[in-house]
Parts: sequence; structure tokens; C-alpha cells
Amino acid sequence: MADRNVSVFAKVASTLALFALAAPLGATVRDGVDAWSRGDYAAAVAEWQGPAEAGDPDAMFNMGQAYRLGRGVPTDMARAEELYRSAARAGHVQAADTYGLMLFQDGRREEALPYVQAAAMRGDPRAQYLIGIAHFNGDLVERDWERAYALLTLANGAGLPQAGPAIEEMDGFIPLEQRQSAAGLARQIELEAEQVRSAQLAAADLSGPTTATETVAPTPRPSVAQSPSIAAARNAVEQAREATGMEDPAVAGASFARPETPPAPAPVPPPPAPRPAAANGPWRVQLGAFGVPGNGERLWSRVSSRPEIAGRERLFLSRGRVTVVQAGGYASQADAQSACTALKRGGFDCLVTRD
Repeated sequence: MADRNVSVFAKVASTLALFALAAPLGATVRDGVDAWSRGDYAAAVAEWQGPAEAGDPDAMFNMGQAYRLGRGVPTDMARAEELYRSAARAGHVQAADTYGLMLFQDGRREEALPYVQAAAMRGDPRAQYLIGIAHFNGDLVERDWERAYALLTLANGAGLPQAGPAIEEMDGFIPLEQRQSAAGLARQIELEAEQVRSAQLAAADLSGPTTATETVAPTPRPSVAQSPSIAAARNAVEQAREATGMEDPAVAGASFARPETPPAPAPVPPPPAPRPAAANGPWRVQLGAFGVPGNGERLWSRVSSRPEIAGRERLFLSRGRVTVVQAGGYASQADAQSACTALKRGGFDCLVTRD
């Protein structure tokens, strides 16, 4: 028993010694961040090199940033990737996110997937965009249009520029019911991401200020409409790099291939229908649910003059990050269903609901 106690005390003493060594390293890393903030990149790198070699996650991430940006050291993407990987394995979340995006951009998508999925779970809009596109195409992950629409809606709400055009494309494929369900799923994903971030913050060492967070200005993203395949998207990324000389892990070259969907039937002219005598009933015809409100405006302009809709109340309802478009004022469920049936014959999607 005495020997066992000695062994335990020896381990405790060893651990305390490691903490004693770690404290000045943290201070050194912070000094490097101060130098970086002043624009003295060489001094920052000099402060970080020793702690990075000793395995400090913040220092390794900061050195990765320096090598990626070419600040204080020559640009070396291979060395940057190595440092991000080491910091990620040591538990540095931002390094893990950056490492995953770099792998994805480099075409190593299977290797990148766990990192990108983890970043998406934390609410990173770039990762949400990539995983959303993957779910839409059924590429690397299962095809799930509802989750795809929810993730793209969140990325678009966060201001990611390429998410809006992607949602506009999705609006042409994903059925109304799935888009409407995606509103609730988006909120659920958002709440789960907040919980994940809170748990990580509670468990993390208070070393945030020791991390250099400067990022590269984003390069122009290829248009979704111009990216029918992985190869085409990646070519557009390469052209953007050559034009700007910048490197951005967020440009991942994700495909937005159109799924194999049978062509929609040609619109059939609607039969004449009587103008409603009153438009104050409780029943409604729901015309769409859109992550981009402008798509709802365009749909209303197309259908508002049809006899099934003319004279009805125009309703644009917010459902989280999704805008629901409805025509209101139908006196009975049968009236609303009749209008919806006629709209479907004309090539428009719809469903009947009540206020």
C-alpha cells in the first residue's frame, strides 16, 4: 500500500511540474499575439515557435496561421496543415475546423468529413453549407433534402454568400412539405449547436486570447448555377486563387449537381373559376416555404392573378428562418382544396391549411 501511495504522489508531483512548465508558455503565446496585433509578425513567430515545438495547441494553431498567411515566415501550406492537424489532435477546436476545410478543399473529402461534420454541429456556417450540399446530393452522406434545406437556411442566415444561390436552386426541387419541416429542423439544429458550444466553452481552458484569429479575405465563390460538378467547381476555385493570390479554406469546391428528377409537366391553363364572393374565411392555401424571401415574392407575382388566388389575402409568415407564403380567406376546406387542386394542375405546388 505504501508503494502504491508513493506511486500516486509521484504522478501528482509530475503533473504539477507540467503545470508549472505550462504557465510561462501561455504567457509567451499571449506576448506573440500582442506582437501579431501590432503587425510585428516576425516577433510573434519567434514567441510561438518554442511553445509550438513543446506541443502548446494555441501556439501550433497560431504558427499554422502564420505559415498559411505567409506572415513572419514564408508561405508553406503543407507546414500549416501539419500544425493545424497537431493542434486539432490536442483539442484545439478552431484548428480542427480549419484543418477539415483545408482537407475538403484539397479533395480529401472522406478524410475531411468528420472534421466538417463536427464544425457543422458547432454551428460553423461554412461547414453547414458543405454538409447541406452533401445531403442534397447524397454525396458522402445520405440524401436528406429536409436537413439539407435546414443547414443551408442556417448558413444563409449567418451571411455566407454562397448559401443564398444554393437555396434558390433547392427551392426548385425540394417539395413544399419538406421545406416547411426544415424550418423547425433548422431551429433544432441551432439549439443543439448552442448546447455544443456552451459545453465546449465550459470545458475549455481560458486560453482564447492566446490564439491569433486573423483570416484571409474570402475569394470569390463560384456560382451555384455554374457548378454542375465537383470538377467545375474546383476549377473555379483555382481561377479565383490565381486572380487574388489568396487561400481560403472556406472555398471547398462542393458540387451542386442537380438530382435526377423527372421534368415537371408543362403548365396547363387553369379552367375558369368564379371570383370568390368573400375572402374572409379561416382556410388557406399554402403556396411555398422559402429560405430566401425574394423567392416567395416571385412566386406570389406568378400566381396572384390566377382565378384560384385573385382577391385572396396575401400572407407572408415568418417560421424561424423560413418565410411561408399563403393565400387566405377561403370559407371552407372544400373551397381551399378545390383551389389547390386547380393550382396543381397548373404546375404549382400547394397544400391546404387553416389559420
